[in-house]
Amino acid sequence: MEKNYRAELVGVFGDPVDDNPTGVLEEAGFKALGLNYRYITMKVTPEDFDIAMKSLRALHMKGINLTMPHKIAVLPYLDGISEAAGIIGAVNTVVNRDGKLIGDNTDGKGFVQALKMEDVALKNKKITLLGAGGAAKAIAVECALAGAASVIVINRGRSHGEELVQTIREHTEAEAAYLPWEDGQPVPAGTDILINATPIGFAPNVTDRPQIDYDTITPDMIVSDVVFNPDITEFLKAAAKRGAKTVSGLGMLVCQGALNFTIWTGREAPYDVMYEALKKEFA
Repeated sequence: MEKNYRAELVGVFGDPVDDNPTGVLEEAGFKALGLNYRYITMKVTPEDFDIAMKSLRALHMKGINLTMPHKIAVLPYLDGISEAAGIIGAVNTVVNRDGKLIGDNTDGKGFVQALKMEDVALKNKKITLLGAGGAAKAIAVECALAGAASVIVINRGRSHGEELVQTIREHTEAEAAYLPWEDGQPVPAGTDILINATPIGFAPNVTDRPQIDYDTITPDMIVSDVVFNPDITEFLKAAAKRGAKTVSGLGMLVCQGALNFTIWTGREAPYDVMYEALKKEFA
C-alpha cells in the first residue's frame, strides 16, 4: 500500500478560541484508533468567516466545529441540517459529505448522552434549567426530544427565557414554563433533574456558584452542570452535600467530542481515552 502523507483535517472556527480544549480529546481519539486525522484550532473573525467556510471544500476538510460567534452565521453555508439543529437555530458541527456540508448541534446531544452514561433516563422527567443561552437552548430541546415531560426555564432575562419556552412548546411534546431568576431562587418542587446551563463557576471563577436556595435541592434529584473546568464545581458540591446525585460537565464535553468524532470519521469514539486525556489536561 502506498503511503499517504496527507492527513484528514478537522478543527474549530471561533473568536476567541485560544482556550478551546476540544483538540486535546479529539487528537487523543485519533491516536488511539490510529487514524490519520488532525484537529486544528483556528481563530476566525466574523469578517473572515465567509472565506473560512469556503475553504472547507477547497481544502477537502472532513468537517469543522463552530464556536462563538459563528454558530448561527454558518446556517446559510449549509446544504442540510439535523432536526434538532433546525429547532435550536444553531450549529456547532459540520461534516463534509462528498462536497455537501451538513450541520448538526451536538451540545445538547452530548448532555443527553452523558446522562445516559450515568444511567439517568429523561423519559417523563421534570427538568429545571438555569439559564437560557445557547447551551441552555440546545440542552432543553434535546431533553424534550428525548421524552422529558416538562422544562422550567429560570433566567434573569425574561425575553430570552420566554423565547426558549416558546421554542419547546412549538417543536416538542414537552410542557414548558418560565420563571424569573432572583437571588435565592428556590428549585421548583417536583424537579427531577436540575441543570446549571450558565458559565457561573467556570475557571478562573471557581468559587462562584448560581444564586439559588440550595436547601430546596433534595436527595431524589439529579443535578448537572455544563461547566467542565473545574470538573466538580461549587454548584455540584453543594448539591452533593444535600444528597443529590451529580453529573459533571466534563462528561458532557467528552460525549459531545465523541459525537463529533463519529460524525467525521464514521468510527466509534474511544470515550475512555478521550475522557482521560481531557481530565489530565485540566489536572
